[in-house]
Amino acid sequence: MTQVESSYQEFTKRNASVVFIAAQKIDGMFKGREHILKHSYPFPVLFDESREVTRAYGVYQALGVDTYNLARRSAFLAGAGGKLLWIAVSPHQREAPSIQDMIGAIEPSGKY
Repeated sequence: MTQVESSYQEFTKRNASVVFIAAQKIDGMFKGREHILKHSYPFPVLFDESREVTRAYGVYQALGVDTYNLARRSAFLAGAGGKLLWIAVSPHQREAPSIQDMIGAIEPSGKY
């Protein structure tokens, strides 16, 4: 979230909206609500507590115990009408899609 927050103006300059979806319980062990209240992110953060969204987009990664069910770090860029234009799915939790790649995918150069 911090990387996207620091590059947020690059997205808004390109008329791109940013929404974070966290695959966790808002009041679970990772204290999502507390974290969001501490930080004033310039974009909305939604909590996928049931993992419905992560399952729908194919990034759900079950480890066997509900508290540890994770979503692989991913970025989805959608255009008009919700059409997906660009997708990046990281192989594990320690790696995130590149901010530069995301910004490049929304450039009006026709890259997408």
